[in-house]
Amino acid sequence: MVKKVIDQSAEEKILNAARKVFIQKGLDGARMQDIADEAGINKALLHYYFRTKEKLFEVIFKETAGKMFPKFEMILLSNDNLFDKIRKIIAGYLEMVIENPYLPLFVLNEVNRNSNLGLTSFFEKQKPVFAKKFVEAVEKEIAAGKIKPVSPPQLLINMMAMCVFPFLAKPIISTLWQIDELQFKSLMEQRKKDIADFIINSIKK
Repeated sequence: MVKKVIDQSAEEKILNAARKVFIQKGLDGARMQDIADEAGINKALLHYYFRTKEKLFEVIFKETAGKMFPKFEMILLSNDNLFDKIRKIIAGYLEMVIENPYLPLFVLNEVNRNSNLGLTSFFEKQKPVFAKKFVEAVEKEIAAGKIKPVSPPQLLINMMAMCVFPFLAKPIISTLWQIDELQFKSLMEQRKKDIADFIINSIKK
């Protein structure tokens, strides 16, 4: 069997093209031909490197999330107080989704529909470290009497839900408020502060 040799420059060109097409058309609307055209290669070569657009997305997601989790772990290990950590985690998470707006819906769909993509195993590997550090940070503040007794999992779910929901409901929000892409992005930028304020005010004594 001949082992496939990956040309790193060609691979990166394809990944950059895929990111652009996914942002423009969403995962469902994107076609492999669109990505090949954007990358300036033929479709056969694209399939040589990445068999399907789902496999392409998996690589992009792991690369993006792979940078996110270590960053969050550094925040949790810092000497910042819990409120500052919450602000930085929310800002970092929202920034990732603003730059990759197709991520939330794809991840939810694919993890629920097809765990063989490898996203579930990726989360399983990341969860023990990040979740443990988050629990420790919250429980430390509870014990010190600085915040109300709160379930760390519920707190993290609230943070993630408030960040992700607008992107899942983007067509509805954009239509309801009659806003364009730039205005939607501006609204999401404002949420970095608004979500953090809401979460912090809900737990502080």
